[in-house]
Amino acid sequence: MMKPLMFPDNPQFWYETLRSMSHIAYGGADFGEVVSTAERIKEGDYDSWHAEWMATADRVAAEARRALDAGHTVSARDGFLRASNYYRSAEFFQHGHPCDPRHDHAYDRSVACFRSAAALYTTPRIEAVRIPYEDTTLPGYLYRADDTGTPRPTLIMHSGFDGTAEELHFSGALAAVERGYTVLAFDGPGQPGPRHHQGLVFRPDWENVITPVIDFAETLPEVDNSRIALLGSSMGGVLAPRAAAFEHRLAALIAVDGVYDLGQVSTRHIPGDREEAERLLRADSAPELDARFEQITTQDATARWAINHGMYVMGVETPRAFSASYLDYTLADGIAERIQCPTLVCDAEEDEFFKGQPEQLYDHLTCPKTLMLFTAEEGASAHCHPGAMRLALARIYDWLDTTLAPTA
Repeated sequence: MMKPLMFPDNPQFWYETLRSMSHIAYGGADFGEVVSTAERIKEGDYDSWHAEWMATADRVAAEARRALDAGHTVSARDGFLRASNYYRSAEFFQHGHPCDPRHDHAYDRSVACFRSAAALYTTPRIEAVRIPYEDTTLPGYLYRADDTGTPRPTLIMHSGFDGTAEELHFSGALAAVERGYTVLAFDGPGQPGPRHHQGLVFRPDWENVITPVIDFAETLPEVDNSRIALLGSSMGGVLAPRAAAFEHRLAALIAVDGVYDLGQVSTRHIPGDREEAERLLRADSAPELDARFEQITTQDATARWAINHGMYVMGVETPRAFSASYLDYTLADGIAERIQCPTLVCDAEEDEFFKGQPEQLYDHLTCPKTLMLFTAEEGASAHCHPGAMRLALARIYDWLDTTLAPTA
């Protein structure tokens, strides 16, 4: 990843700052607002991170409200978009077992500000939707390129371990609708909306999430049912391919970035071979391994956050149980080989989370496939390419344009 411009001794804080900066490209931040907020934060202090991002978000949201009251709708829309993203950042480190009680307020403010902004768009049209799922619904947003109701190639998109449906506006949804796609962005089980308000946790059989989403999409006049693509970001890089292995109505698949087996992440620091590591993770009792997790969370801030957030989104109560849950999120044992549609696997040269996994996924695919590498020279080498959002999305959507182009 590029040399940290801020938080030189805390890669976690720098990555999340860069993440906010990356949303400048599609209206989710202003450089000065991000920098001035980050300058006030005490490095490594989660309370300081929350307080300063909340202060910025509250200030920007209040200014947006004043603009709206005065009839300045474009200014209000832009302010609400930035405030939404800043509230998302404020909430980011709040999860654990149990969660910080402040987390619901910041999350709900993020959603409210985004919906205020969405209501002020004329082109594209952005509508909050509820997607039927089992005995409940999943929250999402439908982006219409125009009001004609014309069927268009359609992109269904979701994030991964910690992103929100609202954040997808800045990391792909707006860019896709600008190119003429109908877009359906949503949160699935384990992701923020369903986790905050319905208690739904992640599930590895993601086809049982995507199938009802496609069912819903096919009821919309703006959707060309023969040209539906699926994009998954971050941990979505294993979830979306898993779904595509079993749901064959998809015309294209995009993994940003590709992930082959989350079990490699949870077993790589456990002594012994993979079989023994899995046995220990799933055992009724493994006190030495529990002590090792305790040591890791004490010494490594990034691991501490990942484990705490992981227990929250997986619905488990111990670090070892969270690591064990990762074992079920895999495309091994012939799952990747079941994918039939053309697939784009993105790869970040300096990915700090899943290094080497995009190539593993690509190598196991038997469908038409493309591996797309983003480099440090391009400023795009970090996980999911923050800092090079327009470059990354241009290449990704150019591939999708070509893949979904009507045949003569």
